[in-house]
Amino acid sequence: MLVRGTFVHCLHSSTLEILHDYLLAVDDLGCITHFNAAASSQSTQFLTNIDELPKQLPEGSFLLPTFCDLHLHAPQFLYQGNGLHLPLMEWLDEYAFKAEERLDADPKLARRVYTRLAERLVENGTGAVLLFGTIKEETNLILADVMHKAGIRAFVGKLSMDQSSRPSYVEESADNSLDAARSFVGKMKSVYDIPHLVEPVITPRFVPTCSDTLLKGLGDLAASQDLRIQSHLAESHDQVEAVRSERGEEDLLVFRRSNLLTPRTIQAHCTFLDVPSLSQLRECGTAVAHCPLSNAYFSAKPFCLREALDQGLKVGLGTDVAGGYSLDIMNAMRQAVVTSRMRQGSNIMNCNSESTLAINWIEALFLATRGGAISLGLPFGCGLFQVGAPFDVQQISLWDTSTRIGVGALDFFDDAMKITPEVVEKWWCLGDNRNRASTWVQGIKL
Repeated sequence: MLVRGTFVHCLHSSTLEILHDYLLAVDDLGCITHFNAAASSQSTQFLTNIDELPKQLPEGSFLLPTFCDLHLHAPQFLYQGNGLHLPLMEWLDEYAFKAEERLDADPKLARRVYTRLAERLVENGTGAVLLFGTIKEETNLILADVMHKAGIRAFVGKLSMDQSSRPSYVEESADNSLDAARSFVGKMKSVYDIPHLVEPVITPRFVPTCSDTLLKGLGDLAASQDLRIQSHLAESHDQVEAVRSERGEEDLLVFRRSNLLTPRTIQAHCTFLDVPSLSQLRECGTAVAHCPLSNAYFSAKPFCLREALDQGLKVGLGTDVAGGYSLDIMNAMRQAVVTSRMRQGSNIMNCNSESTLAINWIEALFLATRGGAISLGLPFGCGLFQVGAPFDVQQISLWDTSTRIGVGALDFFDDAMKITPEVVEKWWCLGDNRNRASTWVQGIKL
């Protein structure tokens, strides 16, 4: 594949790069083999050695790396947009556990729900997603199969939980749960031998649903097979208080002594962690899935995003469906900025203007692309346009070149239009699925 046009990516959390009239080549393995200005001597020489003509992007379009969703409960897509009036622990009993149990009992329903979920993810430009599943192996294998057929990078977690407030939705014992986790990992590895496309993830739901024996065993399993780990950490006031009451310590310490805070770990939320606790995560190499929408519903505090970024913690964005009602990472980006600005406003009103707690739209775009790729440990260069990186890309269409009318919600009034930072910002604020013309993962169009 050869493409010529405008490319947009975030090299760093504060750096937006817009590259006009560049030439990009993708090999049969779906990796970028050439990326340079179309008028450069390197591009001229490259074109003399091949017979293919490049695809020219319309002037009103640009290519952008696909989004990464670091936290999504696949079975909860069944009731997306319901039950958000309840506190977290009540909501789990009333909605989450019931939905997960229902899909575990009905493979046909599970496949139908997961197939639609995959279609929606592609519509929203999500190329990589970290998924919580259910406790039943078969249902999670269905989830993996659906994501694989959709072509999405999917990291699938079979839930491990040997304690539950719902007696019908729990594994029999720590040993039973560990055996099930080993079996799931083994079957996933035997079916999906292409790394970074569909992989298993060790998934203790969170501390309240896991015994110390189970957590320690999962940490050992993850270490022995170099597996990713995901869970929830310091999410809500009632959850934090439950752990303190039952364990006599913070869930951060419970995870750490169980060897579950590693460079392969992504912990969702972390809203009740102070700055020193965030430093512990950084020391462990653990990443945070920031889910601003669900935090607004289920946490009494916002995540300390500015502080986390300033100290170099790995952070990406998550939709947290169904604790969050939107599958669109663009909404997560916007909500991350809004939440940070509210924190900054509170800071100012408390007469503390020395530090800035707000983030801007470029930083949010970085979190959705390159930051998410780093947090997930995706292959070299993911989230960027550079030689050797996989071609995980979405084509964004801003205006129709024949009519000069903006696509979707976008309106432009200048005769001479060019893709500038201001134009990209307008899309970031107002754009939607109507602006997404195509999506590729590993060079394959979805």
